[in-house]
Amino acid sequence: MRQLLDFIPIILFFIAYKLGDIYTATGVLMAATTAQMAIIYAMDRQLNTMQKATLALILIFGALTLILRDDSFIKWKPTVLYTAMAIALGVALWGMRKNVLQMLLGSQMLLPQPVWHRLTIAWIGYCLFMAAINAVFASPRFFTTEQWVDFKLWGYIFPILFVIGQGLYIARHWKDKETE
Repeated sequence: MRQLLDFIPIILFFIAYKLGDIYTATGVLMAATTAQMAIIYAMDRQLNTMQKATLALILIFGALTLILRDDSFIKWKPTVLYTAMAIALGVALWGMRKNVLQMLLGSQMLLPQPVWHRLTIAWIGYCLFMAAINAVFASPRFFTTEQWVDFKLWGYIFPILFVIGQGLYIARHWKDKETE
């Protein structure tokens, strides 16, 4: 159920775009993401930093898109979000010597320190890749808005593949809490 909740705003965005236009789809995305976060908050009584950042960027970039009638704002939002995530993870890891992934997930998974380090580097690389590929699709020089919207839907293969790969990697190093 929770994983399905993550896909609902993008599916509604895609449907709204196909039935209307980018501005209708942007309004639907803003409303759907707000509802999604309200549901998550009702279930968990909190939103994590990533959820707050996502909601804020969708509302800010969505509002700019609607007010200025310029679709480039909503198209560049994922690039900004992924770049910010990569920078935050990199600064924490190399600048502050803190592993954010381990801090967030360490109580749920026992993994050796080098595995946490490699996972964080993989996340940094993934975020940079997603930022770059979105930037290419968001550029009107290379792709139309309709092609960008199609990429947003079908581009979900990248996070799915990344999560599967990450799961396979983690499974090789997973330590059971009882054996520790």
